[in-house]
Amino acid sequence: MIAPSILSADFANLERDVRMLNGSDAAWIHVDIMDGVFVPNLSFGLPVTEAIKRHATKPLDVHLMIVQPERYLEDFKKAGADVLTVHYEASTHLHRSLQQIRALGMKAGVALNPHTPVDLVADVLGDLDLVCLMSVNPGFGGQAFIPQTFKKVERLRRMIDDAHAKVLIEIDGGVGLANAADLKKAGADVLVAGNAVFKASDPAATIRQLNEA
Repeated sequence: MIAPSILSADFANLERDVRMLNGSDAAWIHVDIMDGVFVPNLSFGLPVTEAIKRHATKPLDVHLMIVQPERYLEDFKKAGADVLTVHYEASTHLHRSLQQIRALGMKAGVALNPHTPVDLVADVLGDLDLVCLMSVNPGFGGQAFIPQTFKKVERLRRMIDDAHAKVLIEIDGGVGLANAADLKKAGADVLVAGNAVFKASDPAATIRQLNEA
C-alpha cells in the first residue's frame, strides 16, 4: 500500500492535493504531526487534520511525532484519524496507549527511530496493527534513505511471522521508485512517500508506479 505524506503537499492548495490523492491509487493519506520538541520541526496539528479529513475519502494514517502522545489520542480520533501511530521513544506506557487507541476504534501503530531495535516491540505485537520503521531521522522531509533499514525490515518480518501476528510494516522516509521494490521484497507492506510523490511532475502516475514496483 502507498501512503503519500501530506507534509510534502502544497499547503496553499491542500484541498486540491487531497482530492488528487482521493482519485489516485494511494491506499492511505499519511499525516505527520510534529511538535518541535520530540523532533526539531513543527508541522501542523488538530485543525489541519480536521480540514484534511473533510475532503479525504481515503483513511488518514496519522503519525504522532510528539512528546506525551497519550494526551491527544482521543483528540486525533475526533479529528479523523483512522490509523494512529505513536513513537516507542516518546511513550512511557506504550502498552496502555496502544490499548486506548484500539478502544477508540482506530488501528494502533508504533514508530521506531533509526537507532531503535525492532526487538523492543516483541512484547506488544499482539496489541499492534502496524509498525512504522523510520528510514530517516524524523523531523524533516526530503532526507536520504538509511540503507540499514532493509535489515530492520527483514528482522521485523521474521518476528511478525514467527509470532503469527497480523501486523503491517510501514516504511517512512526517503522512499521512492529507486527503493520501493527492494523494500517490498524485504517485507514492507506500506510505503510512505512524500517528496517522491508531490515533487513529481505527475504525482498520481508516481503513486501508480510505486504500487507496481
